[in-house]
Amino acid sequence: MNLKQCIALLSLTFTGVVFAQTAQESAVKKLIEPKLGQGVKVDSVIKTPYSGLFEVRVGSDILYTDEKAQYLFVGNVLDAKSGTNYTKARTDELSKIKFSDLPLESALKMVKGDGKRVIAVFEDPNCGYCKRFRKTLAGMDNITVYTFLYNILSEDSTVKSKNVWCSADRNKAWDEWMLNGKAPSAAPSNCATPNEKILALGQKLRVNGTPAIFFADGSRVPGAMDAKGLEEKLASLSSAK
Repeated sequence: MNLKQCIALLSLTFTGVVFAQTAQESAVKKLIEPKLGQGVKVDSVIKTPYSGLFEVRVGSDILYTDEKAQYLFVGNVLDAKSGTNYTKARTDELSKIKFSDLPLESALKMVKGDGKRVIAVFEDPNCGYCKRFRKTLAGMDNITVYTFLYNILSEDSTVKSKNVWCSADRNKAWDEWMLNGKAPSAAPSNCATPNEKILALGQKLRVNGTPAIFFADGSRVPGAMDAKGLEEKLASLSSAK
């Protein structure tokens, strides 16, 4: 058998393996979906390289099952030797976004120092953890922060965000409220805001709480970060370049 024939045979073999695996994943999906409850839609099923488990993805949630869908495993899969959390790594991968797709023109923009390090954050004006994170940002330098006013806590959040957006100096008005508790002046009734657009964006990106921090590589961190954690994350992105 010549080289060309060998390559052709290997190609056919590989194609058969991929097809068989895909068929098996489809079969598991068909078995497991009805068992998850009425109306639950399984987005994907992938065979994992560990212990014959199949990853079942429902939205941003990861579950595991066996090839016959007899058992359902809820929790994290960790490597007992290295301590690697495979489930977290997978959910982090699934939660990534394309940073350049964010409508940055609909966000507040704050630049400190050279502004080379860039983040975007979804915040609600009535969110206590957002105010805590704002204090962290106030002490940082060489960073650009895009803030999306994401009103999910109360109707009053929408009013406050409109007042901030319609202020002569939006960044100042936001900081005055978040850091000092000084409410902005009432906005003119005819002032247009991107509130509805940002609410739809957050829902599309599955932003379920505030603050939600997005980094230039598309990764996200839900919840407030302290200065040390934020600096370490930004430094890891710089070294990765």
